[in-house]
Formats: sequence, C-alpha cells, structure tokens
Amino acid sequence: MKVLMVLTSHDELGNTGEKTGFWLEELAAPYYRFIEAGAQVTLASPKGGQPPLDPKSNDPAAQTDQTRRFENDPSATAALANTVRLNSVAAKDFDAVFYPGGHGPLWDLAEDGDSVALIESALRLGKPVALVCHAPGVLRHVRNEDGTPLVQGRKVAGFTNTEEAAMGLVDVVPFLVEDELKQLGGIYSKSGDFESYVVEDGLLITGQNPASSSSAADALLTKLATLTASAHTES
Repeated sequence: MKVLMVLTSHDELGNTGEKTGFWLEELAAPYYRFIEAGAQVTLASPKGGQPPLDPKSNDPAAQTDQTRRFENDPSATAALANTVRLNSVAAKDFDAVFYPGGHGPLWDLAEDGDSVALIESALRLGKPVALVCHAPGVLRHVRNEDGTPLVQGRKVAGFTNTEEAAMGLVDVVPFLVEDELKQLGGIYSKSGDFESYVVEDGLLITGQNPASSSSAADALLTKLATLTASAHTES
C-alpha cells in the first residue's frame, strides 16, 4: 500500500509579514496512521525539499503526542526535509492521496496545475483522495470529466468561516474554504468549531479541521480496504 501526502511550499501569510505553511498535526497524525497500517508513505510538495511549517502549529498549545513523536522521529523528519517535487509524481503509482492543510495550500496548491491533475487522475483511476482543514480548498479548480466542478453535488467539509474568524484571518486568506466549496455547488456540512468532522462522498474524503486529521486518515484506510476487498471479490 502506497500513500502520497501532498504538502504546501508557500510560507507567506498574505501581506501580514507573518509566516505560514502546513499544519503539523495534519501531517503527523495521518502519517502515523498510514505507517502503522503498513503503508509506504511518500511526501511531495510543489518545490520539493523542506516544506514550510506554520510556526503556530508547533507552539506548545498546538502540540499533540503525534506532533511530538514526529519531531523526534529521525526517519519522519528526514522524509519531510526531502519531499519530492509534485511534478515528479503520478497518481498511478499510489493507492491513495492525502492532503494535510494549513493556510499555505490556499495560495499555492489551490492554483497548482500539477495538483489539479493529480487529484483528477487519482479519482478517475478509482483511487481515494482525502483532504483536511484548509486543503479542501485545493479542490477549487478540480473538474469532473464533463468539465463541471468536482465538488458540485458532492458532500464536502472543510475549515469553516467561523473557525477562520477565530484565527483572525478572514481578511487575510485569498478565499474562505467554506464559501468556496458552497459556491462550487458542494453539499457543505460542518460540526462545531474545532471538533472532529469528516465527510465521505465516493472516493472523496474531506475533514473540517486539525482535529479531523486522524479520522480522515482512518476513513481513507477503510476506503482502501473496501476497494481492495471488492477487487479481490471481482477477480
């Protein structure tokens, strides 16, 4: 089982002068879910190499057992320091794709043609794709084969407007994930702010916030197991 995790390369938080990037919990928690399930995990980013970490995501208040484990794990930190370039990977070489969030993806991955092509290709090959927190915003330019927005008519979740307001970044981000998913015709739903919430629609799995990371990874693993079982039955 091979899982591709796609991280942002963007580190500027709009014009605030502050730094952003990926959110550590949204990488660390799923990473260990996949590793413990026996998966071979590949990390990729648009620029390759070390992706930027949102500095707020490893503040003591944001740390978890999994983030501490990741930061003290030489193999994990080495993989993170050497992400492969996104344009060098192909969906056909993996069984599933997972996008951690953080604010960074709203600037680069949401507009990245390689990311769009990867998601479209994975879904058309029957491979599940999971995105958590801000990462569902990466779906804004992804299309179905008939040219309609991928999320149109699909059940989706993602970082809420009220969660963004709590972060004080409504006027900083290039777009609000909740609004974007709704405008694209997605059947958007949510739970309480910063509570775990994951939605599945076919091969598409979306999680609302950092607390949803583990559950989104578990949903992806369950989906993979189901697909594998049905493939064995058919063969």
